[in-house]
Amino acid sequence: MHQNPSLSFLQQRLRVVAVVALSSSIFSAAQAQNAPATIRLSPEDATRGLNGHQHNFDFLAPGVEGYNYQTAGFFGQRLRPYLASNAESVAYLDKYRRQKTIFLIDRLVAVGSFGVYGQQIFANGEAQYFNNTQKVAIGIFATSVLATVFINRNTNTHLQRAVTAYNTGRAQIRLLPRLRPTSIGLGTAPTGQPLLALRWTVR
Repeated sequence: MHQNPSLSFLQQRLRVVAVVALSSSIFSAAQAQNAPATIRLSPEDATRGLNGHQHNFDFLAPGVEGYNYQTAGFFGQRLRPYLASNAESVAYLDKYRRQKTIFLIDRLVAVGSFGVYGQQIFANGEAQYFNNTQKVAIGIFATSVLATVFINRNTNTHLQRAVTAYNTGRAQIRLLPRLRPTSIGLGTAPTGQPLLALRWTVR
């Protein structure tokens, strides 16, 4: 008996599809096994609110357990290598670095104005506490202190959102292999037509 050429061609196509799908499934499973864990901030840092403390964040790197926290650095620079693959996380981290830079400049302005005020006290031989230069220095210092409140309001939130975006992205990647079939094969319909058989396991 001669086999129908079109049926033979269809069977070959189904075999190719099965091999490609199975290879993709195996590759995705391997990626899932090697996928890094989430980044975890210290409990205190994870709950910082608006206008919270401005000291460096501490975090557990992906795959690290226990209490082996490391500092993220003043600008969050030690987190950047871990977040580099997530554009949304990097954008939030850039905002955090921007706010920390503005905060640093603001502190320098405050310290500088305070220094000018002190230098003017005995600048003319007699003690002076409210000459024109000192008035300007007091105004700059007061403005700097007030500006600090607005500068620091959302600074911590930017870094927290950077970590959250990274962790959310990792969770989505780990979900993809679960949507792929656990087994792939060939079957035959009652009419004799070849079928591609797929099976999923609920986990």
